[in-house]
Amino acid sequence: MIGLGYTLPAIVAVFLVIAWELWILRTGLFRRASYWISMVIVLAFQIPVDGWLTKLSAPIVVYDEQHTSGIRFPWDIPVEDFLFGFALVTGVLLLWERQRTRGGASVGATRGRDE
Repeated sequence: MIGLGYTLPAIVAVFLVIAWELWILRTGLFRRASYWISMVIVLAFQIPVDGWLTKLSAPIVVYDEQHTSGIRFPWDIPVEDFLFGFALVTGVLLLWERQRTRGGASVGATRGRDE
């Protein structure tokens, strides 16, 4: 059974961020190599840090297992941490992209009037 306390919100967060991009924002973020490279960089830091924080032999962060899926990979990292990480980083990048495109349009419009 899926843990409702942590697993379900993690899955919903991933679905909402993907839906937000594909059906609302449509920035093309998922088609950019730079996005996927940035996700690899995030994982390169997330895995050792999260692995150290959640290792079952001496955890710093302790999860109530009834609220997780129980799947831990690698180094005892709950899989939900990766789902939330994906949703968080992708959501921030989407907001950044949205702001960039809005800011660029207003700057161009202002510049065109002044010239």
